[in-house]
Amino acid sequence: MSGFFPSLETFAKGTLATAATLSTLGVGLAYYGQNYLIYPSAFPPGSRTDVAAPSDFELPYENLELKTPDEVVLRCYLLPQRKDAGAGEAFLDIPAAMSEDEFIASRPTVIMFHGNGGNLGHRIPLAGIFFKRMRCNVLMMCYRGYGHSEGSPSEKGLRIDAQTGLDYLTTHPILKQTNIILYGQSIGGAVAIDLASRNASKITALILENTFTSLPSLVPHALPALGPLAFLCHQKWDSAAKIPLIPPTTPVLMLSGARDDLVPREHMRALWEAVARRGEKRTAGGVEYKVGLERARYVEFEGGGHNDTCTQPGYWSAVSDFIASLGSVSQKEKEKEKETPAGLARSSSL
Repeated sequence: MSGFFPSLETFAKGTLATAATLSTLGVGLAYYGQNYLIYPSAFPPGSRTDVAAPSDFELPYENLELKTPDEVVLRCYLLPQRKDAGAGEAFLDIPAAMSEDEFIASRPTVIMFHGNGGNLGHRIPLAGIFFKRMRCNVLMMCYRGYGHSEGSPSEKGLRIDAQTGLDYLTTHPILKQTNIILYGQSIGGAVAIDLASRNASKITALILENTFTSLPSLVPHALPALGPLAFLCHQKWDSAAKIPLIPPTTPVLMLSGARDDLVPREHMRALWEAVARRGEKRTAGGVEYKVGLERARYVEFEGGGHNDTCTQPGYWSAVSDFIASLGSVSQKEKEKEKETPAGLARSSSL
């Protein structure tokens, strides 16, 4: 009978070899296949083929094709304002003599960066709130590999996509005159933070919902089985390191769901601390002053989960109030500048 069974030594060697092979395979899959986990663009089923249009929600829009520097075509939606779009919550006394183009130029433009599942069509109701209630122009970005856009998603690719969207606005004959606000949910928040950190002078404000400090730090919670392999995560999205690159004069609104079971609220709180530190005391010319903190706000919604924070009572009021406050940023900036050591020096020399 003994001939039918392997020896313990042979069995042990075989087990070790199998374990080593499976471990190597697991590491390989974790490293080379992580983009499929991080960017599930085909989920829910049909997300790459069935993409709703703003017209399905009675919103006027333009199909916008953007070609990135690496020759990827992004199929996005642009919702430029219209004088007859309705008063909404942002009551506007529009002069009769104002042209459509002048009206568009007078309103803020929101760039929407969505989360890692689904497509831009799933977020049209949110765009509708920006468009109708707050009277904003809206650019709905569609990352590469999502919806009807070409290519495959990656951190490098999404960074290019975001820059392409911003460049389109800043070179547009009308929209380049508008205040540009970045709105990012989940991984879209990381995209927004990255873009703002590289284009500080072009961004008016950021609105961030349920985003994370970095992907490697999120892996142990979001994917516990892969926690020990978090060091292999090559998609970094290190927002905590990029927040300090955003000037303290850039307003930031942070919206956190206390019941988020995917991105623990500790991540948003850590990012908030980084945002708040932009307002630390500074000294120049022997004068100590503080900048930036009054331009940031953190709002936590006790009933908010990862995907439904935007449906919580008070969410859109917070967003609306924040955007309304930006209308006077330019004047506040001038007044604040007078209070800085440099401004005081100029005043005393007059």
